[in-house]
Amino acid sequence: MHDYVDPKADTERMLMTGPIVVIAFTMLFSLLTQKMAAFRAVLLGTLVSMVAFAVLAVNGSLYAAYGTLVVIALGELIQQPRYYDYISRLAPPGQQGTYMGFAFLPLGIGSFLAGRIGGALLHRFGEVQHRPQIFLWALTAIGLATTFLLWVYDRIVKPSEQ
Repeated sequence: MHDYVDPKADTERMLMTGPIVVIAFTMLFSLLTQKMAAFRAVLLGTLVSMVAFAVLAVNGSLYAAYGTLVVIALGELIQQPRYYDYISRLAPPGQQGTYMGFAFLPLGIGSFLAGRIGGALLHRFGEVQHRPQIFLWALTAIGLATTFLLWVYDRIVKPSEQ
């Protein structure tokens, strides 16, 4: 943020943006998505969250950075509650706890890989090429690929919902 957008940016204030949006709109988004199929909400939330990086790639301003954080939070509001609903429906009777525990596996894998991949991309496109917007487009592409692979999974595996 300080190197590529605004050296005077208040990153502490920025980091509060997502949690504030989530806290303020959790009830509203729960109501808006309660009739949506769980997997469709997961797909839509993932798509919205990942397209958010394109906002900052298109306009590298401080306002766009805040907008990106808001859009990521909105995607999380759509996706996250329904993710656990979806996981619990995959589980056979009596195995919901085990499945819910494994629901954190993708988050763990993502935490392990994200720093390495993100660091390498930011180094290449930010520090070496001085084109940080390409880094943001790469994040958007990863997110779109993730959304596509989730869609393919749904079409091929087709888990039954109760």
